Amino acid sequence: MSAEAKVEELTMRTMNEAAGEGGRGLNYEENLLWEKERSDHPGVDLPEPEGMALRTGRPARETIGLPQVSEPQVVRHFVRLSTWNYSIDHGFFPLGSCTMKHNPRLNEKMARLPGFAHIHPLQPENTVQGALKLMYELQHWLAELTGLPGVCLSPAAGAHGELAGMMTIRRAHEAKGNGHKKVVLVPDSAHGTNPATAAICGYTIRTIKTSETGRLTLEAFKEALYAGQDDGGDVAGMMVTNPNTCGLFEREIIPIADLLHEAGGYFYCDGANFNALVGKIRPGAFGVDVMHINLHKTFSTPHGGGGPGSGPICVTEELAPYLPVPTITCENDTYRLQYEDEAGRPESLGRLRGFVGQFGMHVRALSYMMSHGADGLKQVAEDAVLNANYILSQLKDDYHVPYEGPCMHECLLTDKMQKDQGVTTLDIAKTLCERGYHPMTVYFPLVVNGAMLIEPTETESKDAIDRFITVMKEIAADTAAGDTDKFHAYPESTPRRRLDEVLAARQPVLNWKE
Repeated sequence: MSAEAKVEELTMRTMNEAAGEGGRGLNYEENLLWEKERSDHPGVDLPEPEGMALRTGRPARETIGLPQVSEPQVVRHFVRLSTWNYSIDHGFFPLGSCTMKHNPRLNEKMARLPGFAHIHPLQPENTVQGALKLMYELQHWLAELTGLPGVCLSPAAGAHGELAGMMTIRRAHEAKGNGHKKVVLVPDSAHGTNPATAAICGYTIRTIKTSETGRLTLEAFKEALYAGQDDGGDVAGMMVTNPNTCGLFEREIIPIADLLHEAGGYFYCDGANFNALVGKIRPGAFGVDVMHINLHKTFSTPHGGGGPGSGPICVTEELAPYLPVPTITCENDTYRLQYEDEAGRPESLGRLRGFVGQFGMHVRALSYMMSHGADGLKQVAEDAVLNANYILSQLKDDYHVPYEGPCMHECLLTDKMQKDQGVTTLDIAKTLCERGYHPMTVYFPLVVNGAMLIEPTETESKDAIDRFITVMKEIAADTAAGDTDKFHAYPESTPRRRLDEVLAARQPVLNWKE
Protein backbone atom coordinates (compact mmCIF):
# COMPACT_ATOMS: atom_id res chain seq x y z
CA MET A 1 0.00 0.00 0.00
CA SER A 2 1.34 3.46 -0.90
CA ALA A 3 2.14 6.06 1.73
CA GLU A 4 -0.75 8.24 0.53
CA ALA A 5 -3.20 5.35 0.77
CA LYS A 6 -2.01 4.53 4.30
CA VAL A 7 -2.54 8.13 5.37
CA GLU A 8 -6.03 8.10 3.87
CA GLU A 9 -6.89 4.79 5.56
CA LEU A 10 -5.71 6.11 8.92
CA THR A 11 -7.73 9.30 8.43
CA MET A 12 -10.89 7.39 7.56
CA ARG A 13 -10.44 5.03 10.52
CA THR A 14 -9.91 7.95 12.90
CA MET A 15 -13.03 9.72 11.63
CA ASN A 16 -15.18 6.63 11.97
CA GLU A 17 -13.85 5.70 15.39
CA ALA A 18 -14.53 9.25 16.56
CA ALA A 19 -18.12 8.71 15.49
CA GLY A 20 -18.28 5.47 17.50
CA GLU A 21 -17.80 3.17 14.52
CA GLY A 22 -14.95 0.78 13.84
CA GLY A 23 -15.27 0.48 10.05
CA ARG A 24 -13.95 2.67 7.30
CA GLY A 25 -16.71 2.51 4.71
CA LEU A 26 -19.55 4.90 4.01
CA ASN A 27 -20.96 4.18 7.43
CA TYR A 28 -24.11 6.24 7.82
CA GLU A 29 -27.14 4.84 9.63
CA GLU A 30 -30.30 6.23 11.25
CA ASN A 31 -33.45 4.46 12.42
CA LEU A 32 -36.81 5.44 11.00
CA LEU A 33 -38.89 7.91 13.00
CA TRP A 34 -41.56 5.23 13.44
CA GLU A 35 -39.01 3.10 15.30
CA LYS A 36 -38.50 5.95 17.76
CA GLU A 37 -42.23 6.18 18.53
CA ARG A 38 -42.94 5.34 22.17
CA SER A 39 -46.30 7.02 22.77
CA ASP A 40 -49.70 7.66 21.25
CA HIS A 41 -49.36 11.32 22.12
CA PRO A 42 -47.84 13.77 19.64
CA GLY A 43 -45.06 16.15 20.47
CA VAL A 44 -47.48 19.06 20.09
CA ASP A 45 -50.93 19.21 21.68
CA LEU A 46 -53.59 21.11 19.76
CA PRO A 47 -57.21 21.64 20.81
CA GLU A 48 -59.85 19.62 19.01
CA PRO A 49 -61.56 21.80 16.40
CA GLU A 50 -65.26 22.30 17.04
CA GLY A 51 -68.03 23.10 14.65
CA MET A 52 -65.93 22.47 11.54
CA ALA A 53 -67.38 20.29 8.79
CA LEU A 54 -65.06 18.07 6.74
CA ARG A 55 -64.60 19.31 3.19
CA THR A 56 -63.08 16.12 1.82
CA GLY A 57 -66.32 14.15 1.54
CA ARG A 58 -64.64 11.25 3.32
CA PRO A 59 -64.82 9.89 6.88
CA ALA A 60 -62.61 11.59 9.43
CA ARG A 61 -59.21 9.99 9.95
CA GLU A 62 -58.14 8.91 13.40
CA THR A 63 -54.53 9.69 12.55
CA ILE A 64 -52.66 11.32 9.69
CA GLY A 65 -50.04 8.57 9.80
CA LEU A 66 -47.13 10.55 11.18
CA PRO A 67 -44.99 9.07 13.96
CA GLN A 68 -45.76 10.41 17.43
CA VAL A 69 -42.40 11.76 18.58
CA SER A 70 -41.20 14.83 20.42
CA GLU A 71 -39.67 17.92 18.87
CA PRO A 72 -36.10 17.05 20.00
CA GLN A 73 -36.44 13.61 18.44
CA VAL A 74 -37.54 15.14 15.14
CA VAL A 75 -34.78 17.75 15.13
CA ARG A 76 -32.04 15.27 16.05
CA HIS A 77 -33.29 12.76 13.48
CA PHE A 78 -33.10 15.13 10.56
CA VAL A 79 -29.90 16.84 11.69
CA ARG A 80 -28.22 13.43 11.90
CA LEU A 81 -29.53 12.52 8.46
CA SER A 82 -28.19 15.79 7.08
CA THR A 83 -24.70 15.04 8.40
CA TRP A 84 -24.64 11.30 7.70
CA ASN A 85 -25.69 11.46 4.08
CA TYR A 86 -22.61 11.35 1.86
CA SER A 87 -22.32 14.57 -0.10
CA ILE A 88 -19.92 16.75 -2.05
CA ASP A 89 -19.07 18.43 1.26
CA HIS A 90 -17.92 15.07 2.68
CA GLY A 91 -15.59 14.08 -0.11
CA PHE A 92 -14.85 13.44 -3.77
CA PHE A 93 -18.00 12.79 -5.80
CA PRO A 94 -16.93 11.45 -9.24
CA LEU A 95 -20.42 11.05 -10.73
CA GLY A 96 -20.08 11.27 -14.51
CA SER A 97 -22.85 13.23 -16.30
CA CYS A 98 -24.12 14.59 -12.98
CA THR A 99 -21.62 17.41 -12.30
CA MET A 100 -21.41 17.21 -8.52
CA LYS A 101 -19.16 20.17 -7.87
CA HIS A 102 -18.61 22.36 -4.83
CA ASN A 103 -21.34 24.89 -4.10
CA PRO A 104 -19.73 28.21 -3.07
CA ARG A 105 -21.19 29.41 0.21
CA LEU A 106 -21.39 32.94 -1.20
CA ASN A 107 -24.25 31.74 -3.40
CA GLU A 108 -26.12 30.43 -0.39
CA LYS A 109 -25.63 33.73 1.41
CA MET A 110 -27.08 35.63 -1.54
CA ALA A 111 -30.09 33.33 -1.78
CA ARG A 112 -30.82 33.94 1.90
CA LEU A 113 -30.93 37.73 1.65
CA PRO A 114 -34.32 38.84 3.06
CA GLY A 115 -35.25 40.60 -0.18
CA PHE A 116 -34.92 37.31 -2.01
CA ALA A 117 -35.76 34.67 0.59
CA HIS A 118 -38.87 36.32 2.04
CA ILE A 119 -40.80 37.32 -1.07
CA HIS A 120 -43.86 35.59 -2.49
CA PRO A 121 -44.59 34.86 -6.17
CA LEU A 122 -48.04 36.47 -5.91
CA GLN A 123 -46.72 39.84 -4.74
CA PRO A 124 -47.41 42.83 -7.01
CA GLU A 125 -44.66 43.32 -9.56
CA ASN A 126 -43.80 46.77 -8.25
CA THR A 127 -42.80 45.23 -4.90
CA VAL A 128 -40.35 42.67 -6.38
CA GLN A 129 -38.48 44.74 -8.93
CA GLY A 130 -35.13 43.55 -7.56
CA ALA A 131 -36.05 39.89 -8.03
CA LEU A 132 -37.37 40.50 -11.53
CA LYS A 133 -34.20 42.43 -12.42
CA LEU A 134 -32.11 39.51 -11.20
CA MET A 135 -34.01 37.08 -13.44
CA TYR A 136 -33.74 39.51 -16.35
CA GLU A 137 -29.95 39.65 -15.84
CA LEU A 138 -29.81 35.85 -15.66
CA GLN A 139 -31.67 35.63 -18.97
CA HIS A 140 -29.04 37.96 -20.47
CA TRP A 141 -26.11 35.89 -19.15
CA LEU A 142 -27.60 32.65 -20.45
CA ALA A 143 -28.26 34.19 -23.85
CA GLU A 144 -24.66 35.44 -24.04
CA LEU A 145 -23.14 32.13 -22.96
CA THR A 146 -25.18 30.02 -25.39
CA GLY A 147 -25.51 32.41 -28.34
CA LEU A 148 -29.26 31.84 -28.19
CA PRO A 149 -31.21 35.08 -27.51
CA GLY A 150 -34.57 33.69 -26.38
CA VAL A 151 -34.59 32.52 -22.74
CA CYS A 152 -37.29 31.09 -20.47
CA LEU A 153 -36.41 30.43 -16.82
CA SER A 154 -39.50 28.56 -15.68
CA PRO A 155 -38.58 24.85 -16.25
CA ALA A 156 -37.98 23.17 -12.90
CA ALA A 157 -35.07 20.86 -13.83
CA GLY A 158 -33.28 19.19 -16.71
CA ALA A 159 -36.01 16.81 -17.88
CA HIS A 160 -38.57 19.59 -17.52
CA GLY A 161 -36.30 21.76 -19.66
CA GLU A 162 -36.18 19.00 -22.26
CA LEU A 163 -39.97 18.95 -22.29
CA ALA A 164 -40.12 22.73 -22.63
CA GLY A 165 -37.60 22.66 -25.47
CA MET A 166 -39.36 19.94 -27.44
CA MET A 167 -42.74 21.59 -26.87
CA THR A 168 -41.28 24.81 -28.27
CA ILE A 169 -40.14 22.92 -31.37
CA ARG A 170 -43.54 21.27 -31.71
CA ARG A 171 -45.31 24.64 -31.33
CA ALA A 172 -43.12 26.13 -34.08
CA HIS A 173 -43.97 23.27 -36.44
CA GLU A 174 -47.67 23.64 -35.63
CA ALA A 175 -47.53 27.35 -36.41
CA LYS A 176 -45.90 26.57 -39.76
CA GLY A 177 -48.38 23.85 -40.64
CA ASN A 178 -45.75 21.10 -40.44
CA GLY A 179 -48.07 18.43 -39.08
CA HIS A 180 -46.34 15.83 -41.25
CA LYS A 181 -43.11 16.09 -39.26
CA LYS A 182 -43.52 13.25 -36.78
CA VAL A 183 -39.97 11.94 -36.24
CA VAL A 184 -37.22 12.96 -33.82
CA LEU A 185 -33.69 11.62 -34.27
CA VAL A 186 -31.87 10.51 -31.09
CA PRO A 187 -28.39 8.90 -30.81
CA ASP A 188 -28.17 5.47 -29.19
CA SER A 189 -25.86 6.96 -26.54
CA ALA A 190 -28.33 9.65 -25.46
CA HIS A 191 -29.63 10.27 -21.96
CA GLY A 192 -32.73 8.13 -21.50
CA THR A 193 -34.88 11.17 -20.89
CA ASN A 194 -34.28 12.36 -24.47
CA PRO A 195 -36.33 9.73 -26.33
CA ALA A 196 -38.86 9.69 -23.46
CA THR A 197 -39.41 13.44 -23.77
CA ALA A 198 -39.83 13.29 -27.53
CA ALA A 199 -42.33 10.42 -27.15
CA ILE A 200 -44.33 12.40 -24.57
CA CYS A 201 -44.57 15.20 -27.13
CA GLY A 202 -46.10 12.74 -29.61
CA TYR A 203 -43.07 12.07 -31.78
CA THR A 204 -41.74 8.77 -33.13
CA ILE A 205 -38.12 8.08 -32.22
CA ARG A 206 -35.58 7.13 -34.88
CA THR A 207 -32.17 6.09 -33.56
CA ILE A 208 -28.84 7.39 -34.86
CA LYS A 209 -26.12 4.79 -34.43
CA THR A 210 -22.84 5.97 -32.94
CA SER A 211 -19.60 4.74 -34.44
CA GLU A 212 -16.70 2.82 -32.97
CA THR A 213 -15.20 6.21 -32.05
CA GLY A 214 -18.09 6.91 -29.67
CA ARG A 215 -19.29 9.81 -31.80
CA LEU A 216 -21.91 10.54 -34.42
CA THR A 217 -20.83 10.33 -38.04
CA LEU A 218 -22.26 12.21 -40.99
CA GLU A 219 -22.98 8.91 -42.73
CA ALA A 220 -24.96 7.49 -39.80
CA PHE A 221 -26.88 10.74 -39.48
CA LYS A 222 -27.79 10.72 -43.17
CA GLU A 223 -28.98 7.12 -42.86
CA ALA A 224 -31.33 8.09 -40.02
CA LEU A 225 -32.41 11.39 -41.59
CA TYR A 226 -33.43 9.87 -44.92
CA ALA A 227 -34.79 6.56 -43.58
CA GLY A 228 -38.39 7.75 -43.79
CA GLN A 229 -38.42 10.16 -46.72
CA ASP A 230 -35.72 10.91 -49.28
CA ASP A 231 -35.59 14.58 -48.30
CA GLY A 232 -35.89 14.03 -44.54
CA GLY A 233 -39.22 15.81 -44.67
CA ASP A 234 -40.75 13.74 -41.86
CA VAL A 235 -38.07 14.77 -39.34
CA ALA A 236 -39.06 17.43 -36.83
CA GLY A 237 -35.68 17.62 -35.12
CA MET A 238 -32.90 15.81 -33.34
CA MET A 239 -31.85 15.63 -29.69
CA VAL A 240 -28.09 15.46 -29.14
CA THR A 241 -25.94 15.95 -26.05
CA ASN A 242 -22.66 17.70 -26.89
CA PRO A 243 -20.24 16.76 -25.41
CA ASN A 244 -21.95 13.41 -25.56
CA THR A 245 -22.50 10.83 -22.82
CA CYS A 246 -19.20 9.15 -23.65
CA GLY A 247 -17.46 12.37 -22.63
CA LEU A 248 -16.53 13.24 -26.22
CA PHE A 249 -17.12 16.29 -28.40
CA GLU A 250 -19.11 15.61 -31.57
CA ARG A 251 -16.59 16.54 -34.25
CA GLU A 252 -19.02 16.45 -37.19
CA ILE A 253 -21.80 18.37 -35.47
CA ILE A 254 -21.75 21.40 -37.80
CA PRO A 255 -22.36 19.52 -41.09
CA ILE A 256 -24.91 17.34 -39.27
CA ALA A 257 -26.77 20.46 -38.07
CA ASP A 258 -26.63 21.96 -41.57
CA LEU A 259 -28.25 18.87 -43.10
CA LEU A 260 -30.93 18.83 -40.41
CA HIS A 261 -31.78 22.48 -41.05
CA GLU A 262 -31.93 21.88 -44.80
CA ALA A 263 -34.57 19.21 -44.09
CA GLY A 264 -36.57 21.69 -41.99
CA GLY A 265 -35.72 20.16 -38.62
CA TYR A 266 -34.58 21.80 -35.39
CA PHE A 267 -31.51 20.91 -33.33
CA TYR A 268 -32.25 20.39 -29.63
CA CYS A 269 -29.09 20.17 -27.50
CA ASP A 270 -29.21 18.53 -24.09
CA GLY A 271 -27.24 20.93 -21.88
CA ALA A 272 -26.38 18.46 -19.12
CA ASN A 273 -22.71 18.58 -20.17
CA PHE A 274 -22.44 22.34 -20.66
CA ASN A 275 -19.84 22.44 -17.87
CA ALA A 276 -17.28 21.38 -20.48
CA LEU A 277 -18.09 24.26 -22.83
CA VAL A 278 -19.21 27.20 -20.70
CA GLY A 279 -17.24 30.31 -21.63
CA LYS A 280 -15.35 28.42 -24.36
CA ILE A 281 -17.90 28.09 -27.15
CA ARG A 282 -21.49 29.17 -27.72
CA PRO A 283 -23.66 26.17 -28.73
CA GLY A 284 -25.51 28.43 -31.15
CA ALA A 285 -22.25 28.52 -33.12
CA PHE A 286 -22.50 24.82 -33.98
CA GLY A 287 -26.12 24.95 -35.06
CA VAL A 288 -28.15 24.52 -31.88
CA ASP A 289 -31.73 25.88 -32.03
CA VAL A 290 -32.91 24.92 -28.55
CA MET A 291 -30.92 24.05 -25.45
CA HIS A 292 -31.80 23.42 -21.84
CA ILE A 293 -29.28 24.26 -19.14
CA ASN A 294 -29.00 22.60 -15.75
CA LEU A 295 -28.32 25.60 -13.52
CA HIS A 296 -27.82 23.15 -10.67
CA LYS A 297 -24.96 21.49 -12.55
CA THR A 298 -23.09 24.13 -14.51
CA PHE A 299 -23.73 27.08 -12.24
CA SER A 300 -23.50 25.55 -8.75
CA THR A 301 -25.84 24.03 -6.17
CA PRO A 302 -25.22 20.31 -6.78
CA HIS A 303 -28.54 18.51 -6.93
CA GLY A 304 -27.98 15.54 -4.65
CA GLY A 305 -31.04 14.33 -2.80
CA GLY A 306 -33.44 15.13 -5.60
CA GLY A 307 -33.27 18.89 -5.80
CA PRO A 308 -33.72 21.71 -6.07
CA GLY A 309 -33.07 21.86 -9.78
CA SER A 310 -33.54 24.44 -12.50
CA GLY A 311 -33.62 23.86 -16.26
CA PRO A 312 -34.03 27.10 -18.27
CA ILE A 313 -34.15 26.84 -22.04
CA CYS A 314 -32.44 29.06 -24.58
CA VAL A 315 -33.61 29.28 -28.19
CA THR A 316 -32.86 31.07 -31.45
CA GLU A 317 -34.54 34.32 -32.38
CA GLU A 318 -36.78 32.37 -34.77
CA LEU A 319 -38.12 30.17 -31.98
CA ALA A 320 -38.35 32.86 -29.28
CA PRO A 321 -42.04 33.70 -30.00
CA TYR A 322 -43.02 30.09 -29.17
CA LEU A 323 -41.30 29.94 -25.75
CA PRO A 324 -43.33 29.13 -22.64
CA VAL A 325 -44.57 32.02 -20.51
CA PRO A 326 -43.86 34.03 -18.57
CA THR A 327 -40.52 35.57 -19.49
CA ILE A 328 -39.04 38.70 -17.95
CA THR A 329 -39.05 41.94 -19.94
CA CYS A 330 -37.85 45.47 -19.20
CA GLU A 331 -39.68 48.61 -20.34
CA ASN A 332 -38.62 52.08 -19.19
CA ASP A 333 -36.49 50.60 -16.40
CA THR A 334 -39.47 48.63 -15.10
CA TYR A 335 -39.29 44.84 -15.00
CA ARG A 336 -42.37 42.72 -15.57
CA LEU A 337 -43.65 39.26 -16.47
CA GLN A 338 -44.83 38.87 -20.05
CA TYR A 339 -47.61 36.39 -20.85
CA GLU A 340 -49.05 34.89 -24.03
CA ASP A 341 -52.20 36.99 -24.04
CA GLU A 342 -50.16 40.11 -24.68
CA ALA A 343 -49.13 41.55 -28.03
CA GLY A 344 -45.54 40.33 -27.74
CA ARG A 345 -46.22 36.61 -27.23
CA PRO A 346 -49.43 35.53 -29.00
CA GLU A 347 -47.84 32.32 -30.37
CA SER A 348 -46.41 31.06 -27.08
CA LEU A 349 -46.97 27.40 -26.23
CA GLY A 350 -48.41 28.64 -22.91
CA ARG A 351 -47.63 28.16 -19.24
CA LEU A 352 -45.66 25.13 -18.02
CA ARG A 353 -46.01 25.62 -14.29
CA GLY A 354 -47.64 27.79 -11.66
CA PHE A 355 -44.95 30.43 -11.28
CA VAL A 356 -41.63 31.52 -12.79
CA GLY A 357 -39.25 28.74 -11.80
CA GLN A 358 -36.90 27.95 -8.93
CA PHE A 359 -36.07 31.51 -7.91
CA GLY A 360 -33.52 30.48 -5.27
CA MET A 361 -31.62 28.66 -8.01
CA HIS A 362 -31.73 31.79 -10.15
CA VAL A 363 -30.06 33.74 -7.35
CA ARG A 364 -27.37 31.10 -6.87
CA ALA A 365 -26.67 30.78 -10.59
CA LEU A 366 -26.32 34.53 -11.21
CA SER A 367 -24.13 34.84 -8.11
CA TYR A 368 -21.90 32.11 -9.51
CA MET A 369 -21.70 33.78 -12.94
CA MET A 370 -20.98 37.26 -11.60
CA SER A 371 -18.36 36.08 -9.11
CA HIS A 372 -16.52 34.16 -11.84
CA GLY A 373 -16.92 36.61 -14.69
CA ALA A 374 -16.47 35.66 -18.33
CA ASP A 375 -12.83 34.70 -17.86
CA GLY A 376 -13.58 32.65 -14.75
CA LEU A 377 -16.34 30.68 -16.46
CA LYS A 378 -13.93 29.91 -19.29
CA GLN A 379 -11.46 28.57 -16.73
CA VAL A 380 -14.23 26.43 -15.22
CA ALA A 381 -14.52 24.53 -18.49
CA GLU A 382 -10.77 24.35 -18.98
CA ASP A 383 -10.09 23.00 -15.50
CA ALA A 384 -12.95 20.48 -15.68
CA VAL A 385 -11.54 19.11 -18.95
CA LEU A 386 -7.99 19.14 -17.58
CA ASN A 387 -8.97 17.17 -14.46
CA ALA A 388 -10.83 14.53 -16.48
CA ASN A 389 -7.94 14.07 -18.87
CA TYR A 390 -5.51 13.82 -15.96
CA ILE A 391 -7.52 10.91 -14.52
CA LEU A 392 -7.67 9.31 -17.97
CA SER A 393 -3.91 9.62 -18.43
CA GLN A 394 -3.22 8.06 -15.02
CA LEU A 395 -5.64 5.13 -15.33
CA LYS A 396 -5.43 4.28 -19.03
CA ASP A 397 -2.89 1.49 -18.39
CA ASP A 398 -4.89 0.03 -15.50
CA TYR A 399 -8.38 0.03 -17.09
CA HIS A 400 -9.71 -0.36 -20.59
CA VAL A 401 -10.36 2.93 -22.42
CA PRO A 402 -12.99 2.26 -25.10
CA TYR A 403 -12.35 5.35 -27.23
CA GLU A 404 -9.04 6.83 -28.33
CA GLY A 405 -7.92 10.37 -27.79
CA PRO A 406 -8.53 12.98 -25.12
CA CYS A 407 -11.92 13.33 -23.45
CA MET A 408 -13.88 16.40 -22.43
CA HIS A 409 -15.09 16.95 -18.83
CA GLU A 410 -15.58 13.26 -18.00
CA CYS A 411 -13.54 10.19 -18.84
CA LEU A 412 -14.90 6.77 -19.70
CA LEU A 413 -13.34 3.48 -18.57
CA THR A 414 -14.60 -0.11 -18.56
CA ASP A 415 -13.99 -3.31 -16.59
CA LYS A 416 -12.75 -5.25 -19.63
CA MET A 417 -9.25 -5.77 -18.19
CA GLN A 418 -10.59 -6.86 -14.78
CA LYS A 419 -13.42 -9.05 -16.03
CA ASP A 420 -11.08 -11.87 -16.99
CA GLN A 421 -10.20 -12.13 -13.28
CA GLY A 422 -13.89 -12.14 -12.30
CA VAL A 423 -13.97 -8.52 -11.09
CA THR A 424 -16.76 -6.40 -12.57
CA THR A 425 -17.71 -2.74 -12.61
CA LEU A 426 -20.12 -3.43 -9.75
CA ASP A 427 -17.30 -4.95 -7.68
CA ILE A 428 -15.16 -1.88 -8.31
CA ALA A 429 -17.99 0.44 -7.30
CA LYS A 430 -18.65 -1.50 -4.09
CA THR A 431 -14.95 -1.47 -3.27
CA LEU A 432 -14.92 2.31 -3.59
CA CYS A 433 -17.73 2.41 -1.01
CA GLU A 434 -15.59 0.29 1.29
CA ARG A 435 -12.70 2.70 0.82
CA GLY A 436 -14.86 5.71 1.67
CA TYR A 437 -15.55 6.99 -1.83
CA HIS A 438 -18.83 7.53 -3.59
CA PRO A 439 -18.63 5.50 -6.83
CA MET A 440 -18.61 6.99 -10.28
CA THR A 441 -21.55 6.52 -12.66
CA VAL A 442 -21.64 2.82 -13.61
CA TYR A 443 -23.10 0.93 -16.58
CA PHE A 444 -23.82 4.18 -18.42
CA PRO A 445 -23.72 4.98 -21.27
CA LEU A 446 -25.38 1.74 -22.26
CA VAL A 447 -23.48 1.53 -25.57
CA VAL A 448 -20.37 0.56 -23.57
CA ASN A 449 -20.22 -2.69 -21.61
CA GLY A 450 -19.13 -2.33 -17.98
CA ALA A 451 -18.92 1.44 -18.25
CA MET A 452 -17.39 3.61 -15.52
CA LEU A 453 -17.97 7.32 -16.22
CA ILE A 454 -15.84 9.63 -14.06
CA GLU A 455 -16.39 13.39 -13.80
CA PRO A 456 -14.09 15.21 -11.37
CA THR A 457 -15.34 18.72 -12.29
CA GLU A 458 -13.14 21.77 -11.95
CA THR A 459 -13.53 22.07 -8.20
CA GLU A 460 -11.43 19.06 -7.15
CA SER A 461 -7.78 19.60 -6.24
CA LYS A 462 -4.97 17.51 -7.67
CA ASP A 463 -4.42 16.11 -4.19
CA ALA A 464 -8.00 14.83 -3.95
CA ILE A 465 -7.87 13.40 -7.46
CA ASP A 466 -4.54 11.68 -6.78
CA ARG A 467 -5.99 9.92 -3.73
CA PHE A 468 -8.87 8.62 -5.83
CA ILE A 469 -6.45 7.50 -8.54
CA THR A 470 -4.38 5.67 -5.92
CA VAL A 471 -7.37 3.63 -4.79
CA MET A 472 -8.36 2.83 -8.39
CA LYS A 473 -4.80 1.69 -9.15
CA GLU A 474 -4.74 -0.53 -6.06
CA ILE A 475 -7.99 -2.20 -7.16
CA ALA A 476 -6.49 -2.84 -10.60
CA ALA A 477 -3.20 -4.11 -9.14
CA ASP A 478 -4.85 -6.51 -6.69
CA THR A 479 -7.07 -7.81 -9.48
CA ALA A 480 -4.10 -8.42 -11.77
CA ALA A 481 -2.34 -10.27 -8.91
CA GLY A 482 -5.33 -12.57 -8.42
CA ASP A 483 -6.30 -11.16 -5.02
CA THR A 484 -9.96 -10.86 -5.99
CA ASP A 485 -12.17 -12.66 -3.45
CA LYS A 486 -12.44 -9.58 -1.24
CA PHE A 487 -13.94 -7.53 -4.06
CA HIS A 488 -16.99 -9.80 -4.22
CA ALA A 489 -17.65 -9.30 -0.50
CA TYR A 490 -17.28 -5.53 -0.35
CA PRO A 491 -18.59 -3.39 1.18
CA GLU A 492 -18.10 -4.89 4.64
CA SER A 493 -17.80 -1.75 6.81
CA THR A 494 -21.05 -0.10 5.74
CA PRO A 495 -24.41 -0.47 7.56
CA ARG A 496 -25.72 -2.36 4.52
CA ARG A 497 -23.73 -5.05 2.79
CA ARG A 498 -23.97 -6.27 -0.81
CA LEU A 499 -27.66 -6.26 -1.76
CA ASP A 500 -29.54 -8.51 -4.13
CA GLU A 501 -30.32 -5.67 -6.51
CA VAL A 502 -32.26 -7.80 -8.99
CA LEU A 503 -34.59 -9.04 -6.24
CA ALA A 504 -34.95 -5.51 -4.85
CA ALA A 505 -35.94 -4.21 -8.29
CA ARG A 506 -38.42 -7.02 -8.98
CA GLN A 507 -39.93 -7.28 -5.51
CA PRO A 508 -39.55 -3.85 -3.91
CA VAL A 509 -40.80 -3.38 -0.35
CA LEU A 510 -42.55 -0.03 -0.52
CA ASN A 511 -44.11 0.16 2.93
CA TRP A 512 -42.37 -0.01 6.29
CA LYS A 513 -43.82 -2.58 8.67
CA GLU A 514 -42.91 -2.89 12.33
